[in-house]
Amino acid sequence: MKVFLKIKNSKFLQGFLLGFFVFLFFWIFKYQINIVKADFWNDLKNFFNPQTQIIKEQRGNTPQNQNKETPLYKPVVDYEQAVINAVKRISPSVVSITISKNVPIIEQCPYNPFSDLPEDIQKFFGWRFPEFYMPCEKGKKLQQVGSGSGFIISPDGLILTNKHVVLDQNASYTVLTNDGKKYPAKILARDPIEDLAILKIEANNLVPAPLGNSDELQLGQSVIAIGNALGEFRNTVSVGVVSGLARTVRASGGLGYEETIHDVIQTDAAINPGNSGGPLVNLAGEVIGINTAMASGAENIGFAIPINKAKRVIESVKTKGKIEAPFLGIRYVIIDEDLAKERKLPATYGALIDSDGKNPAVVSGSPAERAGLKKGDIILEINGQKITEKNTLAGIISRFSPGDTIDLKILRDGKELNLKVTLGNYPDNF
Repeated sequence: MKVFLKIKNSKFLQGFLLGFFVFLFFWIFKYQINIVKADFWNDLKNFFNPQTQIIKEQRGNTPQNQNKETPLYKPVVDYEQAVINAVKRISPSVVSITISKNVPIIEQCPYNPFSDLPEDIQKFFGWRFPEFYMPCEKGKKLQQVGSGSGFIISPDGLILTNKHVVLDQNASYTVLTNDGKKYPAKILARDPIEDLAILKIEANNLVPAPLGNSDELQLGQSVIAIGNALGEFRNTVSVGVVSGLARTVRASGGLGYEETIHDVIQTDAAINPGNSGGPLVNLAGEVIGINTAMASGAENIGFAIPINKAKRVIESVKTKGKIEAPFLGIRYVIIDEDLAKERKLPATYGALIDSDGKNPAVVSGSPAERAGLKKGDIILEINGQKITEKNTLAGIISRFSPGDTIDLKILRDGKELNLKVTLGNYPDNF
């Protein structure tokens, strides 16, 4: 009894028993403690680095599979969802445009190549002559000859597209909306300056595309191109980035169409034949450009007209029923260092007023003529803005409206002059 009391009161034994029970407790709950510990450190890591998300792959009920982890970069998920949402938002506004014409029906018709021989000789040989055939026209039929894209800009059926899509005045145009309905389309206006046109279909309660602000675009910004690729794959979606801004390209197409397009957006989002006129949108699903051209002989180099240029066209048609564009009335070439050196010009920037070899440098009766502009003048600035390869004369003029008065700084015979010009309406025959 005394021995037991001594053991019971022993401090050493009490410490030993306490340590044993603590060890037993941790040994029993070791697995649970490890999970809690892992979750604690993961939560702490995610708190300080919110761009990392841990997804546990549940592959069965074994502890090894339940505890397996795969790192995932969260912005990738957000980006994909943004693309999906943008496509859902813009798709109801995207349309396909088909171009149809009456084309000849060509068949193989028999003919006699010896019909110019004397009749007696023909009768003599009779059936021995072989039969010959040649193509011949037997009537005409309406046939699809091309296609493009566009997008709705008003609930009552106004549609924006490229001018080169609807360039043929002898063709008929049909619009196919996202819900599969077909409408005959009427051409309301073709822009005399930009590669833009507006169509009208007889429909109501359509979903107009939301328009963004192309002036806020930045290099590397994600964009989405949607359109009728190759004329057979409706609402094709391609994703890329803004590869360049304020580009100048020379575009050409059918019917001898050729035009220099200034201040366009370059993108690596795939733009193919049939995409012309379709929207280029940002991740908010807003139109920031109109797909218009692709670089031949290259991969993923496409161009789009900034939507802010089209806003003037849209407003003009909505309020006046036609497109009114500002007109100065000169022909010119943009000066760079090579041209300045070649022609020994007194300036390395600006617009040199010059004839194109067929037409006069200054249009007769134009605002430019009334203001006193002459062949050989170099326009250096418009309202204080220097004219350069990136900031072209056409690009600056397009920001104004007919009737606006602008200030020109010109160089004539080595002397600077300041002239005021009131812009006119762009003529149809220029």
